[in-house]
Amino acid sequence: MARTTTRRPVLKINLAAGEPRRRPDELAAEEPLEIRVRKRPLAVTMRTPGHDIDLAMGFLLSEGIITSADDVVTAQLCAGTDAPNTYNVVDVVLGEAVPPPVTDPSRNFYTTSSCGVCGKASIDAVRTRSVFDVAGDPLSVPASVLAALPDRLRAAQRTFDRTGGLHAAGLFTADGELVALREDVGRHNAVDKVIGWAAREGRLPLAGHVLLVSGRASFELAQKAWMAGIPMLAAVSAPSTLAASLAEEAGMTLVGFLRGETMNVYTAAERVTV
Repeated sequence: MARTTTRRPVLKINLAAGEPRRRPDELAAEEPLEIRVRKRPLAVTMRTPGHDIDLAMGFLLSEGIITSADDVVTAQLCAGTDAPNTYNVVDVVLGEAVPPPVTDPSRNFYTTSSCGVCGKASIDAVRTRSVFDVAGDPLSVPASVLAALPDRLRAAQRTFDRTGGLHAAGLFTADGELVALREDVGRHNAVDKVIGWAAREGRLPLAGHVLLVSGRASFELAQKAWMAGIPMLAAVSAPSTLAASLAEEAGMTLVGFLRGETMNVYTAAERVTV
């Protein structure tokens, strides 16, 4: 069973309530996951354990190493070198026709839970182009539907309720139906888990869907959405300049500050109807 949380004692201080007291508290788990291709290390990411196969698949897809689940022969969670075994390794075997991933110093695949592209030499080194025509997607979503999505995402975050320490990514239909939700200490990991799930379910491209992320919309999240064929990326916080530029290039709708009844539509605003 995935170790999504762990309990540890804390000293609870409430200046309005009198004496401090000790009590158990639940923390969101964070552990390294090594992604290997044919037993050769490719990437290490800090993540919340759970849905690790989906995470590995989503990572390979969003990095342009694979284009669909058909490019993968096997993907299995296996024991690492830790004792006792923590099963923090996913080994992926690609099809013979799939070019092996290129690893070089300019494309260092070490990631952290807060920033998925840390260690990569430049924007050119991380930019990949999607095989899906996001710009031609006819998706149309009423603003009233978009406004209701953050509350639906929050209501489905079970681990966040216990820890308060996880990001979330949710995939919604144009009618506001929640299709898939994943939580992780890393926002980019949560997105990879959603994309990996979709790949394994044979749902790519994710045309006609909205991807909602807690927090901000970064360049990397916009790229991951583009690689999965998602025509609309929404965030409860601000987008970055690079995220807006990439969304504009891809023809993707980018929505930020989605809170209550307000939102900012930065690109491809014609998909949001009022």
